[in-house]
Amino acid sequence: MTAAVLKLRGETAPEDRARALSAEYADADAQAILERAIREEFAGEIALVSSFGAESAVLLHLVASVAPETPVIFLDTQKHFAQTLSYRRKLAARLGLTDVRDILPDTEEAAAQDPNGDLWRRDTDACCDLRKVRPLKTALDGFGSWITGRKAFHGGERMHLPAFEWNGRHFKVNPLVRWTPEDVAEYRARHDLPAHPLVEQGYPSIGCWPCTRAVEDGEGVRAGRWSNSDKAECGIHVR
Repeated sequence: MTAAVLKLRGETAPEDRARALSAEYADADAQAILERAIREEFAGEIALVSSFGAESAVLLHLVASVAPETPVIFLDTQKHFAQTLSYRRKLAARLGLTDVRDILPDTEEAAAQDPNGDLWRRDTDACCDLRKVRPLKTALDGFGSWITGRKAFHGGERMHLPAFEWNGRHFKVNPLVRWTPEDVAEYRARHDLPAHPLVEQGYPSIGCWPCTRAVEDGEGVRAGRWSNSDKAECGIHVR
């Protein structure tokens, strides 16, 4: 954690501070959580990490309405759908986001560990670590906190997320944790936000193309991610 955040927290343990903030904002709306996080609690020390995926427009719009200069970290895994890369460019311009950072895997590490670009076939965890986890760790150097778009309705470990948490290295802010699919759809319609092009093709959750498929009727939102395996997260949200 940076010196600025330590000074901001005083002697309060980060876990305790996160719990106190979550209790204080238990009934707050997403904009109020973001205002507190960006403008006050972590001012100058916070970034938004966005996949520019199926639901991303809502959180990006909310952050842009609070502070469009907020750094936005996009992990360009070099395995994204072409539609995601196009959507990332168009949406960032539409919302007036002024500091979107495209973070790529380390060139030398990729050449050594995945020379043929097919690591995902053999070891999805290693591929995610190379293309997401380690690049994000570097990209977050200098930040004391980051904003995520996780929601309880995604299921799994996300069902009991607090609005603020401490992951051992950074504070994480989850302003949409209590939103429902209907909340997301209503907000997007009210603000006329463009949908990711793959949503209409049955992709409610969108990651890299080798590990993402369309979902069938009755399946969960994230059923198309790493299907036919017990993998549920890429690793960036593991403590």
